[in-house]
Amino acid sequence: MEAFDASLNSYMQTWLGPRDSRVKGWFLLDNYIPTFVFSVFYLLIVWLGPKYMQNKQPVSCRGILVVYNLGLTLLSLYMFYELVTGVWEGEYNFFCQDTRSGGEADMKIIRVLWWYYFSKLIEFMDTFFFILRKNNHQITVLHVYHHASMLNIWWFVMNWVPCGHSYFGATLNSFIHVLMYSYYGLSAIPSMRPYLWWKKYITQGQLLQFVLTIIQTSCGVVWPCAFPLGWLYFQIGYMISLITLFTNFYIQTYNKKASTRRKDYQNGSMAAVNGHTNSFSSLENNVKPRKQRKD
Repeated sequence: MEAFDASLNSYMQTWLGPRDSRVKGWFLLDNYIPTFVFSVFYLLIVWLGPKYMQNKQPVSCRGILVVYNLGLTLLSLYMFYELVTGVWEGEYNFFCQDTRSGGEADMKIIRVLWWYYFSKLIEFMDTFFFILRKNNHQITVLHVYHHASMLNIWWFVMNWVPCGHSYFGATLNSFIHVLMYSYYGLSAIPSMRPYLWWKKYITQGQLLQFVLTIIQTSCGVVWPCAFPLGWLYFQIGYMISLITLFTNFYIQTYNKKASTRRKDYQNGSMAAVNGHTNSFSSLENNVKPRKQRKD
C-alpha cells in the first residue's frame, strides 16, 4: 500500500505540481491510505449492511438523527460563514484565484476546507442510518457515488489545491447542506413533518450549485492564473456527472410522481384519494410485510 501511495503521489505531482507543504502533518492528509481504507469500508457496509438487516427489524434512530443532523447543520453553517469571510478578507478573484496570493486568508480557507474534507467522512453516517432504518430505496447509485467520491476528491484537493479557486464549490455546498441537514433533522420529529416544505427545493438548489460551480471553474480556464488547469478540467467533468445523476433523480422523484397524481385525479383513482400513487402501490406489492414502525 505504501508503494501505491508513493506512485500515486508521483503521478499527481506530474499533473498538478508539488504537494502543498502548508498541510504537512495535518490529520489524515499525509497519506492517502486511510482515506482509501475508509472508502472501501464504506462500500463494504453498503454491500453487506442491507444483507445483515434483511431479517431484522428496522432500528428507530430518531433521537440520534436529530442530534446528528443538527450537528451537521451547525458545522455547515460554520464552514459557510468562515469561507465567505475568508474570501472577503483575502479579496479573492471570482474569475481565477491562485493558492498563494491571499496571505493569512489562504490559511483560514485551508483550515475550513480541512473541516469540509473531514465532514465528508462524517457524512458516511447518512448511508449507515438508511441501512439501520431499512430505507434501502434511498441507497441509490447517485447516493453511493456522491458520498464515496467526495471524500477521496477532497483528500487530493487538500494536498494540492487547498485554497484559492477551490473555495467556490465548497462554499455553495455548505450553504445547501445547512438547508438539507436542517430538513432531515426536523423531519426526524414527527410533529414537524407537516411544516417542512422545502425538500423539493433542496434538489433544485443542488443542481443550481453544480451549474454555478461549472461557470466559476470555467472562468479559471478562460482567464487562467497560477491554479492547475488539470484540476479545473477534472472538476468540470465531475460536476457534469453530478448534474446528470441529480437531474435523473429529480425527474424520477418529482416529475413522475406529479404526473401519476394528475392521472389518478383525472381517473378518480382511489389510490389518489387515499394518498398513495401507483408507484407506492407497486412498491408495497413487491416488499414483504413487516411490523409497523412507531416512528
